[in-house]
Order: sequence, then structure tokens, then C-alpha cells
Amino acid sequence: MTAADLSTVERRLAELGLTVPDVVPPVAAYVPAVRSGSHVYTSGQLPMVAGVMAATGKVGSDVTAEQAKELAATCALNAIAAVKSVIGDLDKVVRVVKVVGFVASVPEFTGQPGVINGASELLGKAFGDAGLHARSAVGVAALPLDASVEVEMIVEVSD
Repeated sequence: MTAADLSTVERRLAELGLTVPDVVPPVAAYVPAVRSGSHVYTSGQLPMVAGVMAATGKVGSDVTAEQAKELAATCALNAIAAVKSVIGDLDKVVRVVKVVGFVASVPEFTGQPGVINGASELLGKAFGDAGLHARSAVGVAALPLDASVEVEMIVEVSD
């Protein structure tokens, strides 16, 4: 595939040294993303890279906030892949509407918003103004497979 074959979003990611990965296979009974009308809803995406968890453990003890921020960006890239698997062309994304980030952290850690900035910043770089979104960043006791971060999103798409 040449650069001319890539969507604008994929070209922006390539400028960051990133490519849209293959969709992460589900670890339970769900699908990575579903389209309903003009919206695509992703399942929670973990920081998997080539089928392997990039890091595990709690933020604030096993994983630093900066490492977790990078993991959140990986989750967002996996969410982009899930969206692409449903719509084919990422240039059909009209806007990222909502992002929800979960951070498995020690009780005294309160930097969840900074961690999820990793996802938000990547989405802004990938989608430009269409990447600006509403968001929640939630601290949790544990995530599947001992992941440190999980991100899901809702995007509006055109036909």
C-alpha cells in the first residue's frame, strides 16, 4: 500500500511513526466495534501490541503515570483499528464524540486524567479538530488481563 492509498488519518499517524494495527481479537463474548446508524461504538481496547499486553499492573506501583499515558495511546490506536474494521475508510469519521478511559491504579493515585490524555492527544493528532471529544477518566481496582489502562470510544461517521 502506498501513501496515496492511505486515508488522511492513516497518513497523520504515519507521520508519527504509527500504523493502524490489526484489530485485537476479543478476549470474551463481544465484537471489537459495532455500527449503529451514524455512530460506531468500540469495545474497551487494551494496550495490546502484536497480540501481547504492552505492560501490566497498577498505575502508581507497577507502572508509572508516563508509561500509562503511552499505554493509553496504544489503546486509542487499537480503538482506531476497531473503528476501521467496521467502516473501512477512517476518513468517514466525522468526529470522535466520546472517550472513556479506565485506569487500574493504586487507591492514592489521582492522575487518571493525565493518563487518559495519552489517548486524547493521539486522537487529536490523528483526526485533527474532529478528534476533540467529551471524555471520562476513571480509576478502577482491576482491568482484564491485569491491564493498566483500557479505552473505549464513540465516533460519528458519514456514509
